[in-house]
Amino acid sequence: MSDAPFRILPRITERNEAFWSSGQDGRLRFQRCGLCRYWIHPHSVLCPQCLGKDLAYEAVSGRAVVHTFTVNHQPWMPVPELPFALAIVELPEQEGLRLTTVIVNCPLDDVAIGMPVQVTFEAHEDENIWIPMFEPIRESQ
Repeated sequence: MSDAPFRILPRITERNEAFWSSGQDGRLRFQRCGLCRYWIHPHSVLCPQCLGKDLAYEAVSGRAVVHTFTVNHQPWMPVPELPFALAIVELPEQEGLRLTTVIVNCPLDDVAIGMPVQVTFEAHEDENIWIPMFEPIRESQ
């Protein structure tokens, strides 16, 4: 039984399983084209750059910067705790490689555009799902 809070979990398919289960080893993975090396998110059946089909999941650094964010106070669906910072982070591996996520382990007043963050995962081990969330980069890293 997982200690993770209740959350509506994604539907796992053969195409997205590698993304949702990759946090098990602490690494964030995105699809990448084997031909032109373009990073792809969300997952696809072909590369939007070269239309290649040689796609595989590869690990990224796990670091990002907050591109934009909002603080949600409205319980639109079951959520663990309100308010929370919903953000779009951009990863340094490629301009435009972005992920919608939640900022955790950070006072809401400290969340800012341009803030450097790193991935952490909320484990739902019974479902083999590790939800990527981001927290401020610790000074020692």
